[in-house]
Amino acid sequence: MDTIYIWVGIVIFLALAFDFINGFHDTANAIATSVSTRALSPRMAIILASLMNFVGAVMFTGVAKTIGGKVANPATLDHGVQVVVATLIGAIAWNLLTWWLGIPSSSSHALIGALTGAVISSSGFDAINSKGFVDILKALIFSPLIAFAGGFIVMWILKQIFARSNPHLINRGFRSGQILTAAFQSFTHGTNDAQKAMGIITFALVAAGIQDTTDHIPLWVKISAAVAMALGTSIGGWKIIKTMGTKIFKIEPINGFAADIVSASIIFSATSIHLPVSTTHVITSSILGVGSAKRFSAVKWDLAGRIILSWIITIPIAAILSALIYQVIALFI
Repeated sequence: MDTIYIWVGIVIFLALAFDFINGFHDTANAIATSVSTRALSPRMAIILASLMNFVGAVMFTGVAKTIGGKVANPATLDHGVQVVVATLIGAIAWNLLTWWLGIPSSSSHALIGALTGAVISSSGFDAINSKGFVDILKALIFSPLIAFAGGFIVMWILKQIFARSNPHLINRGFRSGQILTAAFQSFTHGTNDAQKAMGIITFALVAAGIQDTTDHIPLWVKISAAVAMALGTSIGGWKIIKTMGTKIFKIEPINGFAADIVSASIIFSATSIHLPVSTTHVITSSILGVGSAKRFSAVKWDLAGRIILSWIITIPIAAILSALIYQVIALFI
């Protein structure tokens, strides 16, 4: 058997493993608020998230095309398939470490950072499509800032509207509303995050000469990535749920509703313009914004600071890690 097909097989396995890990790593963010406010039981939240992630994943491909061709041109890379292998190993390693520590870091940052590092390690800085990379970086940076501001504004408006209402009735009403927002949140997560594994598999197919362009995402790639994420989601991610849902500040149903609707809207907007964003960063930032509107001192800013630090270091660490992994792989090419 031609060795290139063996390498492509390794890529597909690792990409689906990445998507599976993403399912229990990042999807926990999507259901954290609804679980913490008891709008949904953990079991029902995970079932809902698994289903909606799958639906979202198979309905869109724009983000996959961006991942597949905007950072670098796979058709022009030397050893492009091995670049993808190094990318996925680096991103998976970082995801597993942060999941184990209960830190809601970004799978998107890990993947983009790892791909950039592996490409540079293989073919130098000139192989990076600077415009495409900067466009992706802008989306990753500005989306959490917009989410924080949106969370603050929406929560402030809700406070003004319901300031004199019965707290028991308010909690009951918004707890019911959270079932819908959790579904929407999980759907948008599938539309954006599952696309990243699809894009990286397509990148490898083009690099291997099996496919001519990244503009087409094969159906089997879409279905397999969607299934992998749905299965990963079904495992859950209790460590992340505890951090997001209980440790940043005490979330009430109205807070969870506000955070969910803001973050889901931003993620879906990004998907609509084919830009990958960090669902983790967007969801966490919206929670921080909502908490600040509720009461600034209610937010545990020391924990928030550690989370933000993990955001900052993820891209460079993943890039260095995958660059080193590529150099090890290159010894066997």
